[in-house]
Amino acid sequence: MRRRKFITLVGGLLTWPGVVRAEQIEKIRRLAVLMPFPETDPEIQRWLTAFMEGLRQSGWIEGGNIRMDTHWTAPDAATIGKVAAELIDRKPDVIFAGGPLAVAALRQMTKKIPIVFTGVADPVGSGLVASLARPGGNITGFTVGEFPVGSKMLGMLKQIVPQITQVSVIYNPEQVPQVGRLAAIQTAAPSLGLQVSGASAANAEEIRQAIENLGTDPTRGVIVLPNPVTIVNRGIIITLLAHQRLPAIYENSVFAREGGLISYGADRPAQMRQAASYIDRILNGANPADLPVQDPTKFTLIVNIKTAKALGLAVPPELLAAADEVIE
Repeated sequence: MRRRKFITLVGGLLTWPGVVRAEQIEKIRRLAVLMPFPETDPEIQRWLTAFMEGLRQSGWIEGGNIRMDTHWTAPDAATIGKVAAELIDRKPDVIFAGGPLAVAALRQMTKKIPIVFTGVADPVGSGLVASLARPGGNITGFTVGEFPVGSKMLGMLKQIVPQITQVSVIYNPEQVPQVGRLAAIQTAAPSLGLQVSGASAANAEEIRQAIENLGTDPTRGVIVLPNPVTIVNRGIIITLLAHQRLPAIYENSVFAREGGLISYGADRPAQMRQAASYIDRILNGANPADLPVQDPTKFTLIVNIKTAKALGLAVPPELLAAADEVIE
């Protein structure tokens, strides 16, 4: 009799207002984000907003069922490594990494915590995953495209500036995929009657020096490969190239919107939303080893007519017709 009363009492407590049953308590999941960019950069905030929208569409609410710890860092390998170590120590359920330097640092520190990336050019060649179809480890994500993207950029640059005979590629030698992309562009160059050389730059001062070394040769064009260093220093790049009257094509659309001549590349906000969908699937039990690494499904072409006129260039009608956005 006493035992029955005790059970009744406990049952009443569990159903009493304000007392929550154990099975009703929803576990708050922990998401860590590693961004090798300054927090104040409006373009990166635009990307992160798209990522957050993707999470909300999947039912993950910051401050509700998910806690998101965002770590901002300078775009150099040493600093990224230190921040990555702090992030790993907090033992998140899943990590989102923006770019190859961030992924490479995290990969050295954990083989267990799932990692989803964007902004990586060659994850297989970089040793981040076993294959695109079956990554095989704790890392998966979304690439910026195969190496032929660089060849297409080369063709567009020649199309808008027919007189060029040589092209300098500004790249970050600390990122292994960028070296591969440079080689692919160099391989494609002879078919267009062009010579391609690399201009390595791993920080702002090296960018400044590399561009100044290009001079003001009217037969030279420039390709700026996407990486945290070039994105963070885009103001310097656009200003110096304009001062030396060097036509350039960029992969990130923000360059064309902020004064660069032309941009062609993956839709980064769209990829951020896709990355959020992978975060959702992993938090719901999916294994990153089985989630295929995906190439971009959408590329955006932007032409800045104002900059073209300043350089004395006439944009071909077919290029304008293909553009997703034309800046007058």
